[in-house]
Amino acid sequence: MTFDTVRVGIIGTGRISDLHAIEYLANPNARIVALCDNAIANAEGRAKAWGVSDARVTDDYRRVLADPDVDLVEILLPHHLHLEVALAAIAAGKAVSLQKPMTLDLAQADTLVAAAEASSKPFKVFENFIFYPPVMKAKALIAEGAIGEPVTIRLKSNPGASKTAWKVPASAEAWRQDKAQAGGGPLVFDDGHHKFALAWHFMGNPDTVHAFISRSVAPSGFVFDAPAMVSFRFPGNKMGNLEIVYSPELEIITRHYAQDDRVEITGTKGVIWINCGHGRIGDPPPVALYRDGAVTTFHNLDTGWEASFVHSTRAYIEALRNGTPPKLTAREGRTILRFALAAEQSAREGRAIALDPAG
Repeated sequence: MTFDTVRVGIIGTGRISDLHAIEYLANPNARIVALCDNAIANAEGRAKAWGVSDARVTDDYRRVLADPDVDLVEILLPHHLHLEVALAAIAAGKAVSLQKPMTLDLAQADTLVAAAEASSKPFKVFENFIFYPPVMKAKALIAEGAIGEPVTIRLKSNPGASKTAWKVPASAEAWRQDKAQAGGGPLVFDDGHHKFALAWHFMGNPDTVHAFISRSVAPSGFVFDAPAMVSFRFPGNKMGNLEIVYSPELEIITRHYAQDDRVEITGTKGVIWINCGHGRIGDPPPVALYRDGAVTTFHNLDTGWEASFVHSTRAYIEALRNGTPPKLTAREGRTILRFALAAEQSAREGRAIALDPAG
C-alpha cells in the first residue's frame, strides 16, 4: 500500500518529539494532524510551537488510533508502553513508527514482529544514527571499497557535562532509572541501541557478545551504567567493541544531550573515523579516511544531531509513498534489541552470550 500525503499523529510529545517533528513539518508529502500526550498541556504547547494549530489534540491515544484522518502514528512513549500502543496501532490499521528500543524483551518483540508482519501497513522501529550524514558518508566510502573489507569496528559513547545542552525533564530521567519501565540501563540498553545499530549496519549480525557493565552516579543523582565495555564477534573472523565512559567534568559541545560519540572502522586496506553524534569534543572532521599512506578528511557534512532524525523520517515518508520496506523493519529492530539484551545478560551472568547470526 502506498500513500500520497502522509497524515501523521504523534503519540507522546516530550522533549524528543521536537526532533521527530522537523521533517514532518518541512516535507510537502507529510502533515501533522493529531497530537497526544497524557499531560495534554505538552501536546498543546507542541501544537503551538510547531505551528499546527489545526491539529487535533488529546490525552487519549485511542482517539488518535480511531481517527480516520491519521495514516501514520509516531509512538514516542516510555519503553514499557511500546508493546501495548504499537499493537493497538497495528490493529487500528495504521502505519507505525515506533521509538527504539521496540520492547522490553524478546518475547514482547516476537509478539510485535508477528503483528507487524501480518499487517498490510508498514511498521518501522525508529533509528536515527544510521541516517546521520557522517555515518551515511562512511557507509558510501566503504561500499566504494575505500578501506577494503571491514574487519573491526570500535564505538565509543562518552557522556559528560555541558553548559549548552538542552534541559531534560525530571520525569523523563525518572522513568529511565526504573528498569520495569526502561527495560535496562540508560547507556547500554537505551542509548546503546544506536551503537548496536551502527555495529549491525556496518558489520552484520554478531554471533557472540561479552560485556562488563559498572555504574557511575552523576552529581544530580542519575545513575549511569558506565563504565562499560561490550565486545562482539561477527561471522568471518570480524570483531568489534563498544566502550562507554561517563566523564562528569568533560565539557561536551552540544545543543542536545551532553554526549560525544565516535566510531572507528578498520578494513583490510584502510581506516575510517566517524566523529560527533549527540555532541562533540573539539572540532574534529566529521569523517576521516586513511588509505595508502594518506589521510583524507570530509568536512562538508551536516553534523547537527537533528539531521539524523530528518533523514530517518524522510526515508520513511519515501518508503510509505513508494511501497518499499523501511529501515528498521520490526524484524531488524528485534535484531538490535537482541544485541542489547545479550550485553546486559553477559554482564549479569559473567559469561559470553552466543547468538544465532541469522538473527
